Amino acid sequence: MKQPLHRRQPTPGNPRVQRTRNRVLAVARELLPQVGPAGLTYALLAERAEVTRQTLYRHWPTRAALLFDLVLEGPDLGTYPEPGSDVGAVATAWLKSLRAGVSVPAVRTAALAVTAQADHDPDSARALVRIGEDRYAGFNRLLEPSGVQISEDEFTLLYGPVLARLFLDRGQVTDAFIDAVVAQWLSMLRRADALRDAQ
Repeated sequence: MKQPLHRRQPTPGNPRVQRTRNRVLAVARELLPQVGPAGLTYALLAERAEVTRQTLYRHWPTRAALLFDLVLEGPDLGTYPEPGSDVGAVATAWLKSLRAGVSVPAVRTAALAVTAQADHDPDSARALVRIGEDRYAGFNRLLEPSGVQISEDEFTLLYGPVLARLFLDRGQVTDAFIDAVVAQWLSMLRRADALRDAQ
């Protein structure tokens, strides 16, 4: 994945730097749901993580960069699917993984904060685009054994109903809801394939 312009990686192979980075992200995950995005200041985070603010700025020059990492480097919940040849099964497993990921309070709060700030903050706008690109590329990698690769629009039509249910409706995403979304999405893919074949 191409790195956002606002994001810096720690020195590769330096375990001390990686430990510091992991500790800061763990503390940020703990604090973010408690204090909200506005309350997660670098002063508070530095104090709680026992690092300097300079260290924070070295890793995350902007708050959007920190929120970006909180979304993409969320805790490993053991739910991310394996690549597979059954498109429906991969899509179902991926949506369940998405549901699990956004159920983590810090990931949910960070994702909503980046989205809310994207209209007026260029760093947040870039972070939001990069999150989408990362998830899209990752999903297509899961589909490689099937020989199917989907467009960005087709990807949006898969995850859109789940995010709408969670963030707009403030409702539950049940397994039955995911099954219905995937069934409708597969039907749309089949119709699109039939139209392409007819042309």
